[in-house]
Amino acid sequence: MERRPDPPPTALFDDAAFPPPTQAVDAADLFTLSPAMKAHLHSAAFKSKLQQRGAAQGLVMALYDKSDLLLDYEAKATLTAAQTYAARAGNCLSLVIMTAAFARELNMRIRYQSVESDEVWSRADSLYLVSGHVNISLAPPKPRIDLYDHSTELVVDFMSSVDAARLRTRELQESDIVALYMNNRAAEELVQGRTANAYWWVRAALTLRPSTLTAYNTLAVVYQRSGRPLLAERVYRLALEREPDSLIVMQNLAPLLAANGKTAEAEAMTQRLARLYPAPPYHYFDQGVLAYRAGDFTRARTLFAREVARAPYNDEFHFWLGLSNFQLGELGAAEKQLALAREHSVHSERRERYAAKLSHLRGIAAGMRRN
Repeated sequence: MERRPDPPPTALFDDAAFPPPTQAVDAADLFTLSPAMKAHLHSAAFKSKLQQRGAAQGLVMALYDKSDLLLDYEAKATLTAAQTYAARAGNCLSLVIMTAAFARELNMRIRYQSVESDEVWSRADSLYLVSGHVNISLAPPKPRIDLYDHSTELVVDFMSSVDAARLRTRELQESDIVALYMNNRAAEELVQGRTANAYWWVRAALTLRPSTLTAYNTLAVVYQRSGRPLLAERVYRLALEREPDSLIVMQNLAPLLAANGKTAEAEAMTQRLARLYPAPPYHYFDQGVLAYRAGDFTRARTLFAREVARAPYNDEFHFWLGLSNFQLGELGAAEKQLALAREHSVHSERRERYAAKLSHLRGIAAGMRRN
């Protein structure tokens, strides 16, 4: 018997506390193809790839072949299908949405999947946000006889360096994808300081899919940023009821409890965090920054290297490791780390910053070789 969906958590909403959003908060056009996308879909080159490689592989080749659209990964914003196509870039969720939009137009079978891989953490003003990872599975149009054969599926993953079909996944509904899009929009508005917009986006996500646990964390952060610490605490507590060992929720809730005057409970949660997660994300990084600023570059290098070892795709960790190498006179190692920082960064602004630092370092190294 199918489980009934959770009711929207309306008791957690405080609409009167926020002005109306400055933009439309809906996802009605999330999968809508733009005229340019339709023209591409009906082009001779697109049809040729479908005929040559089959529906699934042909679609992926038509969209992501570097000789064609030059679509790239960019984590700066979560976009609709049409926006992603126009920008020629998007994060994993945006690329999944755009791929699904084309696949739907071709009457292909689609499965959305949440990937059981390491979460991607970010920080803003000491508050933690986290996002998961999704991919998409494509199969040819449904045959007349409904015998679903998973061997015909093509799993498309925009981040993983391993065989995407081997990743452990959990199937998602399309409404889950829409809710994740809304939550991402909320987090992005929050980072930009547009707290009211963030509230309306995360409210929409939780109204659509109350089981979206990351959205509870986002809503609580919104309340903290808008000066409603007790309401934020209430939301965090509900999130912990649903996921008692959630690292990100406890990371945010523990200092909030202390700020709300619940010192003993805050200390107990901090101790529990230490037991469950003795070295949480950013643990060695934070220690490394302290060592770097104290002038202990050898210790900083060791600590940053530990973060790089467990999060090799985090550009920030490579950047600081490169700075430590530079301070120790290890120019070759510093150049390598700055190059990796630029390669792994999913933000165009950071890539430009890293490229400038790398160019400066190479200039120094060239000058030393001439002397």
